[in-house]
Amino acid sequence: MRTILIVCVMVLAWQGLNAQNKLSGRITDQNQLALAGTSIFVPEMNKGTISDANGNYELTNLPNGKIKIQFSFIGYTNRIENLVFNGRSEELNIQLIQTSIEGEEIVVSGGYNSTQHDNAVKIDVLKLNPFNIKSTPNFTEVLTRVPGVDMISKGSGVSKPVIRGLSMNDILVLNNGVRFENYQYSSHHPLGIDEFGIDDVEIIKGPASLLYGSDAIGGVINFIKEKPAPVGSVIGDYNLQLFSNTQGITNNLGIKGSAGKWYGGIRAGQKSNADFLQGGGEFAPNSRFNEWSFKANAGFTDRVGTFKLYYDFYNQKLGLVEEEAFEEILERGRANRIFYQELNTHLLSSQNKLYLGKFKLDLNSAFQNTELIHFAEADVFEIQMKLATLTYEAKLHLPSNENSEYILGFQGFNQKNTNLNDRETKLLPDAITISNSVFGLIQYTFYSKLKVQTGLRYDQKNISSQSIGLAEMPEFRPAIDRSYGSFSGSLGATYNVSEELLFRTNFAAAYRTPNLAELTSNGQHELRFEVGDSRLVPENAYESDLSLHYHKENFTFDVAVFYNLINHYIFIAPTGSMTESGIGIYRYRQANTGLWGGEVGLHIHPKQIEWLHLETTFASVTGKQKGGDYLPFVPANKLHFELRAEKEQLLFFQQANVSLLTSTAFAQNHAAPEESVTKGYILVDIGIGGNIKAGRQFLLLRLSVNNLFDKKYIDHLSTLKEVNLYNPGRNIALSLKIPFGSAAKNNL
Repeated sequence: MRTILIVCVMVLAWQGLNAQNKLSGRITDQNQLALAGTSIFVPEMNKGTISDANGNYELTNLPNGKIKIQFSFIGYTNRIENLVFNGRSEELNIQLIQTSIEGEEIVVSGGYNSTQHDNAVKIDVLKLNPFNIKSTPNFTEVLTRVPGVDMISKGSGVSKPVIRGLSMNDILVLNNGVRFENYQYSSHHPLGIDEFGIDDVEIIKGPASLLYGSDAIGGVINFIKEKPAPVGSVIGDYNLQLFSNTQGITNNLGIKGSAGKWYGGIRAGQKSNADFLQGGGEFAPNSRFNEWSFKANAGFTDRVGTFKLYYDFYNQKLGLVEEEAFEEILERGRANRIFYQELNTHLLSSQNKLYLGKFKLDLNSAFQNTELIHFAEADVFEIQMKLATLTYEAKLHLPSNENSEYILGFQGFNQKNTNLNDRETKLLPDAITISNSVFGLIQYTFYSKLKVQTGLRYDQKNISSQSIGLAEMPEFRPAIDRSYGSFSGSLGATYNVSEELLFRTNFAAAYRTPNLAELTSNGQHELRFEVGDSRLVPENAYESDLSLHYHKENFTFDVAVFYNLINHYIFIAPTGSMTESGIGIYRYRQANTGLWGGEVGLHIHPKQIEWLHLETTFASVTGKQKGGDYLPFVPANKLHFELRAEKEQLLFFQQANVSLLTSTAFAQNHAAPEESVTKGYILVDIGIGGNIKAGRQFLLLRLSVNNLFDKKYIDHLSTLKEVNLYNPGRNIALSLKIPFGSAAKNNL
């Protein structure tokens, strides 16, 4: 209590001393013409505005110290400025240069607000622009646009991201910076986050335990919430999506407003999808899924600090695609009545930043509760359990200048798993997990070209569970009490040879502790009988990355290579044995392994054909155990090629976009023991879209066709192979977005 009072006194004292900081200026293009509707945004304050008809803008109540500000306008390079305020007004006039190649962004997943080129850890940014993202019922499929990212899928409703051959608990998923906990250990459980109300997805490929601890050994996917409405406006949008393959319909409505120092918003959505059609036309029994979502946020921003509150709710009902269901589901449908899982997730988070002179203090906390239910016959509960997680974080940004960043941090979470109502199956025991960690991060720039970043972290975790059953019974699971402690760290650098050429390298040591499922499983989980091992020890990874980025006005080129050595890698694999009822037995195992590969990306916008874009990416990863066997769930090599045309006017579209995309998966002959090899395939997608003017209102409309030729194929990471089903076939998608409100025109 004393500490809280001291902090409050310091805050009030500083608010009285802190003078007004104001930033104003004018934004023009290279011809000195005003750019009305330019976005001016301060990420760490979650505050922004837009320029008026004359290109003028103004931001008030800015804090003392160093802050980053991003200026962006569609069709122009982003401009990112570092400013230091000390109690007086500043004027900054900005000139934006027209371009068709996307520029770098400010990212937050690297521990502090930095540009993509400033951070020694390579962070890819996927902007969820309706023009460019794939229209699909499966949101995880959208993420696979980033080279090196793939997915384990069980149809359209259940999928998990894969980064450089690692997945499930080797990847940490963040909902706006908060670790997302929804029984993510299993490929049979969904991602649990939808695409609405999200502006960007930031992806770290490779170990990130320094910043995020255990579960970030393979990378991080951070879903960044949409920005607040510009100050003084109320805006919103309605979204409708229709999918032919799943007879799917998506509705989503959001509204947000900002007035002075306060802002807030709400968003609600619904998805309904029938059993999908495989390539060739046969339906996949019980692959139907239905979802509801609700999101709300409120915030206050001032020169003394920024205070944000978020609430997310997801209800998901997902059919279990298994042989038991096939015997009873003989007709295609969309209602979940038998053999399905239901997840109800509540997430309440508080994210705050205090400006204390030359210091900045982040104080964040979140509570989330996920209930998982498996139904067999109608209203027959097989599994019912609840996962409650409290996370907390404090980060102190020490005094720094334009060449430096110094951060000290503390993170932790308390988690409790509880079986409810004594159901027939107890997939996991009642258990408590407590984790706490401390870390430090330093970034320094030498000679304006060389940026070095390093840090160290120590984690302590304890997992304790209750026993299940009686000692004399075969299904008995004894109680466990395990404690783990580990150091992790990284050392990396970026070197700007010129404004166009950048080299980046990073060496990271990371770890992951065994999770509850890996330690205690002993029972049937959908189509397999899973057996854990309480003797499992933590994984330890040592990865080296090297990447190059080169860009010109109409050309970008990226290449990255990596080698990841993981000692005691934990994975689940078939044993070749079966239970008396004919269910395959899978066991969690450990082995020293290595994963290596890389990604290449090329984007060309010919000067002679200004409306044309050519983009291609290639990703490859190989995973092997020390004994020579290959690892399971490692994706095939993938090649993507996109031809995109953008015109100011095409037919009845304004700002039109026409695209042709091919996705090539090469044959995956490097199968793990008891895992089958997979043939290669080529898919073709096409799309057209743009803005349509209806009176004074603009509508964003897009029509696309995925898997144009209805290819009958099986992806290597599809768990539908277990039941001899193919991946989804042709899908015709119609997407409609209707923006509205006082600033809708400027925010199309």
